[in-house]
Amino acid sequence: MTVTPETDMSDLAIASRAVLQPIFEIAESAGIPQDALEAYGRYKAKIDPALLPDRGVKPGKVVLVTGISPTPAGEGKSTVVVGLGDGLAAAGSKTMIALREPSLGPIFGMKGGATGGGYSQVLPMDEINMHFTGDFHAITSANNLLMAILDNHLHRGNALGIDPRRITFKRVLDMNDRALRNIVIGLGGPTEGVPREAGFDITVASEVMAVFCLATGLNDLRARLGRMTIGYTYEKTPVTVDDLGAAGAMTMLLKDAIKPNLVQTMAGTPALIHGGPFANIAHGCNSAIATNMARSLADVVVTEAGFGADLGAEKFMDIKARYAGCDPDAVVIVATIRALKMHGGVAKDALKAENVEAVRSGMANLARHASNIKKFGVQPVIAINRFTEDTDAELAVITGWAAENDIECAVADVWGQGGAGAGDLAAAVMRVIEAPNNFAPLYELARPVEEKILTVVQEIYGGDGVEYSAAAKRMLEQINANGWDGLPVCMAKTQYSFSDDPTLLGAPEGFTVQVRDLIPKTGAGFIVAITGAIMTMPGLPKVPAAMRMDVDENGNAVGLS
Repeated sequence: MTVTPETDMSDLAIASRAVLQPIFEIAESAGIPQDALEAYGRYKAKIDPALLPDRGVKPGKVVLVTGISPTPAGEGKSTVVVGLGDGLAAAGSKTMIALREPSLGPIFGMKGGATGGGYSQVLPMDEINMHFTGDFHAITSANNLLMAILDNHLHRGNALGIDPRRITFKRVLDMNDRALRNIVIGLGGPTEGVPREAGFDITVASEVMAVFCLATGLNDLRARLGRMTIGYTYEKTPVTVDDLGAAGAMTMLLKDAIKPNLVQTMAGTPALIHGGPFANIAHGCNSAIATNMARSLADVVVTEAGFGADLGAEKFMDIKARYAGCDPDAVVIVATIRALKMHGGVAKDALKAENVEAVRSGMANLARHASNIKKFGVQPVIAINRFTEDTDAELAVITGWAAENDIECAVADVWGQGGAGAGDLAAAVMRVIEAPNNFAPLYELARPVEEKILTVVQEIYGGDGVEYSAAAKRMLEQINANGWDGLPVCMAKTQYSFSDDPTLLGAPEGFTVQVRDLIPKTGAGFIVAITGAIMTMPGLPKVPAAMRMDVDENGNAVGLS
């Protein structure tokens, strides 16, 4: 990879000047034979798992990258994933990266793109952010085929006795569109279907997405889709996709999408980008198939979990690792001086000024995340994602704390230097993954649902207890009656706080988490506990990111970051 000198330092401008290697060369460097590749142009390809050779070696080590509780100042987890992967590769490790696919809703809404930044990006960034290989469209179509079959079943006499008031599945769209959250369908007379209240979720919140990302192969995908509960009869017995007979057609729509996507970093490190569930309503990790494929090809796999360690990392270890067998060998916690200042009480517009005391105060958030990772029997590594305005005195607060607590810590300038800025971080990670660990999930599945939720609230969030709404209590009874109580729990709460109140920054204590609903995801294999004001269909901000996007006279993307 080469990059020409530039004056425009936006992510898109840096990416547009990179010279990419043909995807067949990237595949060859990763040990992927050409007959296993299905090319999507010159720089993207799908990989057929059935055509990969067996390396005959132990699967690669897993490095999970997570972060402190997110703030508007930004933490840069994806950028650190890419920079660390490039740094490990430069140090001689056979390395692959495994990331989630970006969702169009956040891209056009508030977040923008999700392919890293600066000189630590996966490419081609504009194509990855826009449609990519069509996986999300396939998931959207599979979800909506199910709903069309369901509503047709109601229209054709409802032989299963489904109660239209107790249908729990919605149609989906990969876009932020608040007007579709609650709608009425079937209007227009007897030939137009059965009128009922309905709505849309964003595609990444669909259980089809969660199933897609936890399935270990095509047969497992088909079985999980069939087990999904889509509603209840008038007698309150669950109705599954298999009851409707829709799982086969849904699987057919997903048979190509389930193959992981191969791309590259700016430095030419192979990267698999596949799947992308929400990190609150679902488990927030890329597909199990991609992670384990990367482990079969590389000695070290760098992957990511969404939001802070209290959400994505906890779910990686309590949900994904259970089902996929991809136990983490090290967990990197990304922090920035800017974000720690916000947790220490500094407003966003005052972050550039040196404030050592605010960093010290904000350290409570990082310290709790680090302590939590140790509860899983894994050693954390602190990655300080450096910004130009960070001062030595501010950086010393974090490095000094880490040294006092015997935690590996490194400053990384991966945005400005790519893998070259991650040398110290890569060395720290290698020291940790070469040492033995005692990884174990936080709780046993046989424990009651209430105990599993309480364990997460007390051990990970630092809360005192849990209160359940009347609706949640009724659903808890139904979960137990239907034999779903042995599933792991998936906490749906705000990403901005350890609590369910987004205004409580830092490391709050003494709070009670309010569970307002429980949703059994019987195909994905977890129970979602809804807390706070979690939205499964986001809305656009006052000035959406889409308003700055365009194409130039040559059809190149403009304003995508």
